[in-house]
Amino acid sequence: MGKNPRRRASVAMAETEQQAASSPEDEAPEVSAQTSFMIPKKEISMVPDMGKWKRSQAYADYMSFIVALNEGVKGKKMTCEYEVSETVDRLLELLGTLDRWINETPPVDQPSRFGNKAYRTWFAKLEQEAETLVSAVLPADRSAAAPEIAVYLKESVGNPTRIDYGTGHEAAFAAFLCCLCKVGALRAEDQLAIVFKVMRKLQKTYRMEPAGSQGVWGLDDFQFLPFIWGSSQFIGHPTLEPRHFLDEKVVNENHQDFMFLECIKFINEMKTGPFAEHSNQLWNISAVPSWSKVNQGLIRMYKAECLEKFPVIQHFKFGSLLSIQPVKP
Repeated sequence: MGKNPRRRASVAMAETEQQAASSPEDEAPEVSAQTSFMIPKKEISMVPDMGKWKRSQAYADYMSFIVALNEGVKGKKMTCEYEVSETVDRLLELLGTLDRWINETPPVDQPSRFGNKAYRTWFAKLEQEAETLVSAVLPADRSAAAPEIAVYLKESVGNPTRIDYGTGHEAAFAAFLCCLCKVGALRAEDQLAIVFKVMRKLQKTYRMEPAGSQGVWGLDDFQFLPFIWGSSQFIGHPTLEPRHFLDEKVVNENHQDFMFLECIKFINEMKTGPFAEHSNQLWNISAVPSWSKVNQGLIRMYKAECLEKFPVIQHFKFGSLLSIQPVKP
């Protein structure tokens, strides 16, 4: 394969550098204890509704949250020291419970490689217990938010009917964390490594069919956000450049420190054949000269390929914390 597509990707990312750099905002403002919580519901039912989503408070808050996390991890390794609050401990316990249930629900021996039906058993348990699990993470005076926030937890772990997992589910998990920030339960910076280790375990254990498995929406079939945040970790790195992630030795030696390389390792384990063929978009990105350009380009790509695509956003749910109401001028 020639180098032209890679050069084009490099140029395109350089050109979009200015537009893509969102101003880092602090986490979304906390809600008051008087907030009337509600069960989130779908609001985007037709393509013309997408304008309503892009103008919504939910879109603004969600992107602010993604960008705040992006700033929080800039230049930091996953192995660096960081404070772990009581709430984070409780969230890790929640994720540990989900993990334990996976181990208690081993995949059913079935002819199809994908979409293991044991996942449905696991999901039914989550459906039953989600509010209780979320209540345990919330401060006592915010327990009224549990039914609303639990919806995003349930939405975030795949689809029990089709048994697939994709960037729409990933967005629901980010929305779940965003809601925990908005009610004052969490700070934005604490979650990253455990979140994606657990989600990866879920996909790998059950071999869920990737949603949109042509890799249309995401850089791999499942996730997009770890690539954004993972590229931010590399900003200012003295030796590792984007081209280095194609080198398996570099990946194997550094994946415990860098989320981006953890994702590449996962792809290397799950896919066979030339990297340029099975992960063409990522291969193109390896030609971009700097991690800051990669990071800005990925944020722009995430908006265009995930958040502005109707097949992804039609499933997103809106409540009091992530509201469909337009941003106040």
